Amino acid sequence: MARILVTEKIADGGLERLRAAGHEVDLQLSLSPEELISAVDGASALIIRSATQVTPEVLEAGADLTVVGRAGIGLDNVAVDIATERGVMVVNAPQSNTLSAAEHTMALLLAQARNVPQAHAALVDGRWERSRWEGVELSDKILGIVGLGRIGKLVAQRASAFGMRLVAYDPFVAPERARQINVEMLELDELLATADFVTLHLAKTPETVGLLDADRLAKAKPGLRIINVARGGIVVEADLADAIRSGHIGGAAIDVFATEPTTESPLFGLPEVVVTPHLGASTREAQDKAGDTIAEMVGLALAGEFVPFAVNVSAAEANETVRPFLPLAERLGALFAGLSGGAEGALEIEYHGQLAEYDTRILTLSALKGFFGRISDEPVSYVNAPKMAEDHGIEVRESATTTSHDFVNLITLRRGGHTMAATLVGLRGEPRLVLVDDHGVDLPPSSHMLVVRNDDRPGMIGRVGTILGDAGVNIADMDVGQSPSGEKALMVVATSDAVPAEVADALRAADGILSVHVVDIGD
Repeated sequence: MARILVTEKIADGGLERLRAAGHEVDLQLSLSPEELISAVDGASALIIRSATQVTPEVLEAGADLTVVGRAGIGLDNVAVDIATERGVMVVNAPQSNTLSAAEHTMALLLAQARNVPQAHAALVDGRWERSRWEGVELSDKILGIVGLGRIGKLVAQRASAFGMRLVAYDPFVAPERARQINVEMLELDELLATADFVTLHLAKTPETVGLLDADRLAKAKPGLRIINVARGGIVVEADLADAIRSGHIGGAAIDVFATEPTTESPLFGLPEVVVTPHLGASTREAQDKAGDTIAEMVGLALAGEFVPFAVNVSAAEANETVRPFLPLAERLGALFAGLSGGAEGALEIEYHGQLAEYDTRILTLSALKGFFGRISDEPVSYVNAPKMAEDHGIEVRESATTTSHDFVNLITLRRGGHTMAATLVGLRGEPRLVLVDDHGVDLPPSSHMLVVRNDDRPGMIGRVGTILGDAGVNIADMDVGQSPSGEKALMVVATSDAVPAEVADALRAADGILSVHVVDIGD
């Protein structure tokens, strides 16, 4: 099984999950950059939190890496673009700390409004400063939420219970959707000019770094108070400190900083500022969920299965209708690679029926993963499958139609005059191969199959069976394919084991046999 390098502390339950799956968990904490480059050599997976920097140099040293897992949400410490180029999947645990982050946001919101930590520090230092630390109520105040994703929505729900009026900025959320949770959508500058408190819930991207700088803060409503439990760097700390000193910004509550860990910031020491050392996800529950989630995602990636939280896989989501077809699409791709062999031309992938109503890009990735896994010596994943198609000069064409005459759903692959289609049937969704080279068939897609073209005359089935039987090859299943014109000149044979090359040659040499394709994808 795989060696998994873990460089930061995650919940023991997650590590035990990986060990139980047979993997070697190599726990090496607090590595220097040089030590990390040495340790990652030979590892199939790397699990980190926020402190480990997964640089291009680390990824180059980790030539065997299949997946990098971040036990948390942010990925600003991972060179995701380089990982994608190298075919390394990057996964995170986006839902593990949403509740903890939302609750910490509310804790900082209340602490900022009521000066809780300042009053506490004064009192334990021997000063009774009741009048100095007078606060404000949250009721009837306007809360501006920048980023109305999972955490932003949880904050909106909780702030609503305090009687706050809610406005938000998020270019990816429709106003109608926001109105359903009593939130009014505004442009960012309008939100800053309107709100009494602003809380940030954005990912750190090139577009959001420095989002709240001196120019934007100058447009804000006088007395605005800012809460950031998102990512450091979204607020320019020096500009915020200057705006607070000038009295234009009323105060701030900050959990994240441009450089972490840190004990220095222009915000430290300002009496209007509340700070915490990146505690948004620091609850026992969030740590356990992050560890369990990332262990599950890494395990799926190492098994070559669908990974819901892969951040560098296009269309890394699959709804309940699409998901059962993922293993079928991958197996179909592998079988089709064996059938089409050295065929040339574009690889066409067609979706018929209900599947066509959904986003099927992840099914295409599954089919490509199976196809190139059959013909390439390199490891193939959801990440590098499209790049492999490009490197092989194979154009991939997708099409979809809700029309399907014979099946509720159907996946069809075509290339170079060859065709193969499959579906799921019955209440248990059993896989069925239903079309091979335009001949209708009906049998499960097996790991070991023969596609035999023959003259359409009596005795051909017996001839094939006799040759296989004499060679000790057991037939597990078989169907005779019928062409649209009614000719039965194709057999698909599933065997219990791989068919030896000499047996395939004997079939090809038999009278009446036109061609034999050995379709073997291993056990």
